Amino acid sequence: MGLEHNDRIHDESLWKKARFGEDTIIANLDTGVWPESPSFHDDELGPIPAKWKGICQNGEDATFHCNRKLIGARYFNKGYAAAVGSLNSTLNSPRDNEGHGTHTLSTAGGNFVAGASVFGFGNGTAKGGSPKARVAAYKVCWPPVDGNECFDSDILAAFDMAIHDGVDVLSVSLGGDPITYFNDSVAIGSFHAVKHGITVICSAGNSGPAPGSVSNVAPWQITVGASTMDRQFPSYVVLGNNKTFRGESLSQKAMTKGKFYPIVDAKTVKAANASSKDAALCKPGTLDPKKAKGKILVCLRGDNARVDKGQQSALAGAVGMVLANNDLSGNEIIADPHVLPASQINYTNGLAVYDYIASTRSPVAYITYPTTQLDTKPAPFMAAFSSKGPNTVTPELLKPDITAPGVSIIAAYTEAQGPTNQPFDTRRVLFNSESGTSMSCPHVAGIVGLLRTLHPDWSPAAIKSAIMTSARSRDNAHEPVTNASYVKATAFSYGAGHIRPNRAMDPGLVYDLTYQDYLRFLCAQGYNESEIQVFTESPFKCPKPMSLVDLNYPSITVPNLKGSVTVTRTVKNVGEPATYNARIYSPPGLTVKVLPETLNFTKVGQEMTFKLTIEARKKGAAQDYVFGRLIWSDGKHYVRSPIVVKASS
Repeated sequence: MGLEHNDRIHDESLWKKARFGEDTIIANLDTGVWPESPSFHDDELGPIPAKWKGICQNGEDATFHCNRKLIGARYFNKGYAAAVGSLNSTLNSPRDNEGHGTHTLSTAGGNFVAGASVFGFGNGTAKGGSPKARVAAYKVCWPPVDGNECFDSDILAAFDMAIHDGVDVLSVSLGGDPITYFNDSVAIGSFHAVKHGITVICSAGNSGPAPGSVSNVAPWQITVGASTMDRQFPSYVVLGNNKTFRGESLSQKAMTKGKFYPIVDAKTVKAANASSKDAALCKPGTLDPKKAKGKILVCLRGDNARVDKGQQSALAGAVGMVLANNDLSGNEIIADPHVLPASQINYTNGLAVYDYIASTRSPVAYITYPTTQLDTKPAPFMAAFSSKGPNTVTPELLKPDITAPGVSIIAAYTEAQGPTNQPFDTRRVLFNSESGTSMSCPHVAGIVGLLRTLHPDWSPAAIKSAIMTSARSRDNAHEPVTNASYVKATAFSYGAGHIRPNRAMDPGLVYDLTYQDYLRFLCAQGYNESEIQVFTESPFKCPKPMSLVDLNYPSITVPNLKGSVTVTRTVKNVGEPATYNARIYSPPGLTVKVLPETLNFTKVGQEMTFKLTIEARKKGAAQDYVFGRLIWSDGKHYVRSPIVVKASS
């Protein structure tokens, strides 16, 4: 993300400028926290900020303690108990027995920990986005029952307490399918938080690459997609025909160096009562130990957990596993702490391995021990699992807003679970590698913490605007960011682009929004008085209706262009006096004009309005979504906004 280079934090880094997020209070709504984690040590931290009103609610766990780093923790399970029945009373505490909450909280605000690694892989200094911030945990998720683990009433109660306690930033790696805002507990809770000046960051969801899968789509939330980073853990699959395929793994078990073993398609060692399809996926109970023993199994990705496939292979007596991506996962490779020697390879290489097995009388292979490699290219590219737009609740609003690292992220973990989070795993780690938009969300929360420290007067909308308009849509090879199949990605995958913290601290201009603007947005959604009252808690009369495309958002989306449309935006100067000129990259088949083309700002805080007219060049143009960009620049700042348009016939 550019905050450091070659392990050195330069003087112009946002980390230095924002004093590492000093005394900003970052909280998460999640599975709780493991307070003993070294990421939450309070060395060199001063007194707890005077504004903090929270508590350390240890419940039934007398060993749970807070400190000057982890300054508060609460748990909420009345909604869970009402729906599912009472929990075992020993679980009544904010302690994280799952690992997810500890990982996300330390990613956002964990302190410096030297020598952090997963089984020696990725060894380095762990630190959150705001290492000197104070953190608090609000536990709202519990052991799942019928697929439900985080209940609406508990989520809303946690939002209320976070507002009361004095939190500055809320990281929310939760969410379900996209639904209307007045039925969405995270949307309602985050609305109230933003009303009180708290910036709320949410995960976009892990239902990609399907279009329209993005969740947490309200305009007052910062919605985060997931992309890869330039660190990999290569482990090679070497075939008997001397072909070598690069994969990744965090398996701490090694094969005998240079020794080749028989390699088979897992479906050929299926148990008598199993289907070939299930055995190919290495599902529980589908593999025959008599056939699998001593072999490397090739398991297809999909349906069951990646680490479970390795466990099933090990239970059947296999000596190793090659995890082959399916067509949906493409080139997205996730390094997992498998229980046997294993390597995950991409879709194309998987096809080659299957072909080798099918065309060779006695196929053999060997899996190399993983290593850590930095500065890999291309990076980032979008994770296949990262949920995509368009926004199915409000198509006039581009979601996700931004993307950040969310693949193979090493952060603190619970000691109540093994690194695979599976019942069979008796190993324990202080740090673990996890993947998901749950991991990218707290990266952005950590950056928001820095911006809160540096610019305490900025609104949540101004912070979001700074992050979005300074983002980048090119990778470290200076090519357009791609999806997991190396096909050029669009704003529906990455929003405004990949986060660039050092640019976000000085964006030049911001698109600001207020509580009243969000109420007008709800009116424009067509919500009635009682639906809007869910957000206002008191009657609110809708003013003259506005067009949804005119919400003062940092991106511009027109989902149903008929002929032409004019979109209005207002920008506020947060830098020195300057003259900004507009540059338009029109979406294919469309003409885009901006008036005025020049904005002259003479002071900080000055606002100026412009209009963007978008017109189809010929009838029936752009039947699918097309993408462009508006850039305002004074020569120093580049204020970028995606333009997303679909013309109707």
